Amino acid sequence: MNTHMSTDQNLSNQKKLVTIIGGSGFVGTQLVQKMARLGYRIRVGVRRPDLAGHLLPLGGVGQVLPLQVNVRNAQSVARAVAGADTVINLAGIWYEHGKQKFEAVHTKGSANVAKAATNAGVQTLVHVSEIGADTESESADLVSRALGEKEVFAAFPKAVILRPATIFGSDDRFFNLFGSWARMFPVLPVIGASSKQQPVFVGDVADAIVGAAQGNVKGAKIYELGGADVETMKELMQRVLHESQRTNPLINAPTGLTKLKARFMQILPNPWLTLDMVEKMNLDIVVSEDAIKEKRTLMAFGIKPKTMDAILPTYMWRFCKHGQFERAPAE
Repeated sequence: MNTHMSTDQNLSNQKKLVTIIGGSGFVGTQLVQKMARLGYRIRVGVRRPDLAGHLLPLGGVGQVLPLQVNVRNAQSVARAVAGADTVINLAGIWYEHGKQKFEAVHTKGSANVAKAATNAGVQTLVHVSEIGADTESESADLVSRALGEKEVFAAFPKAVILRPATIFGSDDRFFNLFGSWARMFPVLPVIGASSKQQPVFVGDVADAIVGAAQGNVKGAKIYELGGADVETMKELMQRVLHESQRTNPLINAPTGLTKLKARFMQILPNPWLTLDMVEKMNLDIVVSEDAIKEKRTLMAFGIKPKTMDAILPTYMWRFCKHGQFERAPAE
């Protein structure tokens, strides 16, 4: 019976067109695969369609179509959302470079997407922001995210906004970064040792986005997506060492010195540390008490978050000295 229901749902979805802005990255790849399996026709708006070829095999022939979109260009956004039933905005940057500034992408770009969705008569808009978004934040990234949320609600009042915590999974830029540090440096620096994090699995985030796109939660609300565990940055670094079977001493990195180093590192083409990253690592990035009380969490989507214990061993082995051939320590 469930099989028939699933098939019927897939057939109805085949008529539905979803546009995913910024859909070729870490979260987007997971999302495209899930929505393709549900039968949606998918447009993926990306700055470089020639680099989005990995998305095509995730659906049937012609089901997934990468389009050139720059959220800073309102016309390109309008072309991508024309005729869509649902629009999902994943566009975001880790660091600023050239014209790709936090304000341009997260604030003005979000406004362009929301306005285009309204003008195109789109039924559902799902906007992905970030836990910690706050106009008073010390992080320029989080300020731009908060301002972007305001722009979204102003242009599309019934939008669903999702704020994930730090997202982890096989291709993440969190545990993989620190695993690289553990492999490269004899001592593992801990930035913001006492600040709290609630890492959330990328698959759970993608499932929540799908749920929002299907209308399973109320619009005009902000949902905060956190994982099963809340740990300090120091505890997370200990996890990195455990999973990579390394014994690097941990050392608390003074914020002032770290910012000084980050100031120089952020001018590199693909920096692994910037001033804004340091600011965010010194913040508590966890689901708020209000969101828990009002059930604006993964619970609203019927999702039980995956634990780090269940997921990290599936990919952190790559940072062991001998990779997947590392012998497990004797109990």
